[in-house]
Amino acid sequence: MTTSVLLSDLLALPLVDTRGDQVGSLVDVIVRIVGDGYPPVTGFAATVAGREVFLPRDQIGTLTGDRIELRSAVLDVRRFTRREGEVLLKADVLKHRMIDVDEARLLQARDVGLAEGADGIWEVRWVDTRRPTRFFGLIGGGGTAVEEDWKDFEPLLGHDSSAGFRGRFGRVSRMKPAQIADLIEEASGQEETELLATVKADPELEADVFEELEPDQLTRLLSARSDEEAADVLSRMRADDAADAIADLPQDRRRPVLDLLPVGQRTKVLTLLGFNPASAGGLMGMDFVEVDKRATVADALAAVRAAVGLQPEALTTIYTKTKKGRLHATVRLSTLVQSEPETVLTELAEVDPVCVEVSTDAVDVALLMSDFNLTAIPVVDADLHVLGIVTFDDILEATIPDDWRRREPATRPDLPDEDEDSAGDSVIDATPLSDGDASGGPAT
Repeated sequence: MTTSVLLSDLLALPLVDTRGDQVGSLVDVIVRIVGDGYPPVTGFAATVAGREVFLPRDQIGTLTGDRIELRSAVLDVRRFTRREGEVLLKADVLKHRMIDVDEARLLQARDVGLAEGADGIWEVRWVDTRRPTRFFGLIGGGGTAVEEDWKDFEPLLGHDSSAGFRGRFGRVSRMKPAQIADLIEEASGQEETELLATVKADPELEADVFEELEPDQLTRLLSARSDEEAADVLSRMRADDAADAIADLPQDRRRPVLDLLPVGQRTKVLTLLGFNPASAGGLMGMDFVEVDKRATVADALAAVRAAVGLQPEALTTIYTKTKKGRLHATVRLSTLVQSEPETVLTELAEVDPVCVEVSTDAVDVALLMSDFNLTAIPVVDADLHVLGIVTFDDILEATIPDDWRRREPATRPDLPDEDEDSAGDSVIDATPLSDGDASGGPAT
C-alpha cells in the first residue's frame, strides 16, 4: 500500500533532531514541476532557531507519524533562498488557483496529497478540490476531501522562475481555444498574464484563442499591445474576426495596425469593414473552396486537401462556378467522399443554390439556413460572384442573445480513457444500421 500524507498535516508536525528534541518546524515543501509527471520533492523550507533554512530531502527521515525527524545533527543554517525552477507547495500552489483541464475552470486547491514512490522519493500525487462550506453566507472549512489526480491540473504559480522547467504548454494544450478564452476572461490580472504567455508560445493557438474572446476583452488585450504585436495576432486570425477586432480598436490605432497586416489579409479585412456588421457581408468569411463546374470529384477533393488554412466549417460545402466565375451549384463534402473520383460534379451538384446578397440581414440569413438545412450559405454580388460564405457558427454567434452567453454551460459527459478503448476484444462495426437494427426490433 502506498504511503501518503497531506501537506497540511505535514506542516503541522514538529521538526526534531537525532536526540528527539524539537528544533523547529516545516514552513513549506519544495518540488520541481517538469512536464506532465508527478512533481518530486527536492527539499523543505524550515524554521530553525528563528531562521528559515533549506533542508535537502535526504536529510529528512520519514514524513509519516507524529513528528518529522532529521537524519543528521549538522544543519546548514544559511537563510533559505529559492533557486531557479523550485516550486513551493504552500506558497505557490495553495495560494494560487489551478486550471482544471477536463472541466476548463479555475479553482483553488484546498490541500495537496504526497505519496512515496517506488524509489523512495516523495512526490505530489493529488490535490484536494473540495469547495468551502457556507453557513449563513459565511465561508468556512470542513467538507469531505475531494482527491483528484495532479495530472488533471495545470498550476498558475504567478512567477517566471519555474516557467522554463514547467514548460509553457503542459496540460493546457489539451484544451480547446474557446475554453482557454473562457479562462482568460475569468482570470485575475496575474493569472491572465501567465495564460497569455502560455498561448503566445504557439502563435496559431494564440490567434484561435483571440478569436474566441468577447469583443471588449479582445479590444483591451490588443490595445495593450504595440501596433506590430497586434498586427501579428490579427494576421493569423480569420479575416472576419480580424475585421471586427480592428473596427473595435480606438480610431487612431486602426490605420497603423491595418498597414502592418500582410497584403492578402489587409485586402480581406478592408473589404469586410465596408459592410454592415449585422449583414451577410459583415458576417461572412472570405475563405471557401470554389472549382469549375466541369471539374471531377477528384479535382474537388484535391482542392479541399490544398485548403489547409481554412476552418473545417468552411469545407463542408464546395461551390462550382461558370466560365464567367458566377455561382453555378453546390456540392456537399460528404457527397464527394462517397462518390467515384472520376464523376463530374454536374452529376452531383445542387443547381440553383440558395444564396444571399451582402446586404441581407443576419436574421434573414439565419432563417434561410434553417429552412434549407444549410451549414453554410454563399454571399454573392450583383453578378452572382461568390464573395464569401456565412457558416453556421457565424450565424449562431450573431443571433444568440447576449444574456444566453452568460449562462453556465451544460456539463459535458466524461469520455472513456484511451486505455479503456483497448481493454476489450470487440471491434466497432461501421456498417450502417437499418431502422430495425437501430430500434432493436424488426423494421416497420
